[in-house]
Order: sequence, then C-alpha cells, then structure tokens
Amino acid sequence: MLHEFWVTAPTSYKILVFTAMGLIAVGLILTVAGNAAGNPGLMTAALPVIGLGLVLHIVGLVVRGQSVRKNIRK
Repeated sequence: MLHEFWVTAPTSYKILVFTAMGLIAVGLILTVAGNAAGNPGLMTAALPVIGLGLVLHIVGLVVRGQSVRKNIRK
C-alpha cells in the first residue's frame, strides 16, 4: 500500500517530504559540527533549521491526509 500511495501521491507531498528530510539532516549536521567545534552559536542556529523541517513534515502529513480523504470519497 505504501508503494501505491507514493506512486499516486501529489507532487506537493513529495516535495514537502524531501525538503523536510533535507532540512532536518542539515540541522543535525550543523548541530554535530557545532558541538565538535565547541561553537554554541552554530548549535543554536541549527535549531530553527530542524524546527522548520519538522513543521514541513507536519504540513506534509496534512497534505497526505487530505489526499487520502479525497480518494476515499471516490
């Protein structure tokens, strides 16, 4: 079922998912790099990047839910 949904998923959902994963990954990399360098400013700057990734992930869940609800009605 997951494979079928991914194939039929809207392009906006796919973009949101990959953007969210990318932002979360960049935020984690910045956090690890800041910690390794002992730079608390870099670690703090990475938090909004991770937060934005999480918000986009939630938006993606909403888009997916709307798509599923629309397909159930048909």
